[in-house]
Amino acid sequence: MRHPAATPLAALGLLAPAAAFAHPGHSGDAGLMAGLLHPLLGLDHLAAMLLIGVWAAQLGGHGRWLVPVAFVALSGAGAALAAAGIAPPAIESGIAASLLVLGLLVALAGRLPAAAAAALSGVFALFHGAAHGTALSGAPLPLAYLAGLLLASAALHGAGYLAAARFAHPALTRAAGAASAAGGLLMALGGGLAA
Repeated sequence: MRHPAATPLAALGLLAPAAAFAHPGHSGDAGLMAGLLHPLLGLDHLAAMLLIGVWAAQLGGHGRWLVPVAFVALSGAGAALAAAGIAPPAIESGIAASLLVLGLLVALAGRLPAAAAAALSGVFALFHGAAHGTALSGAPLPLAYLAGLLLASAALHGAGYLAAARFAHPALTRAAGAASAAGGLLMALGGGLAA
């Protein structure tokens, strides 16, 4: 008998070869389609977006909507700031930290008050948004790119939420969190999920 999560996990595995393209050389065609695809083509961003949804499902209550909403809103703010030349230092380190911390929170089913969880989500979102915001400056359709990026991020949050709340066994969810935390640690040590 096949596990209900086998097909989505296999599909996720097909995206692995694209991990090297997560940040370098954002192409000049940064329109809606590029924005929609970007979070899907880098394992670091894909994992973080899914983890936000999974953690939101684990939190329940107000956290189930505050955490993803904070991420989307502050990811947009981070992208806009980076496009204006104001970006946080060590963007890749912030992204690695997001995978490590969010992965550990999911693996341990970590509970925080909804406001604190949303604030943590927002801090990590600033780094993810800033990584994308560099593609906005000089892009022919920066607002379309940003809209696509935020829509895809929200959809991935929803997919993570749905997977955790409806389909995944808690042990599988926690194992995915641990694997993501290990990926974040690997990325922090320079062997990353993205170049």
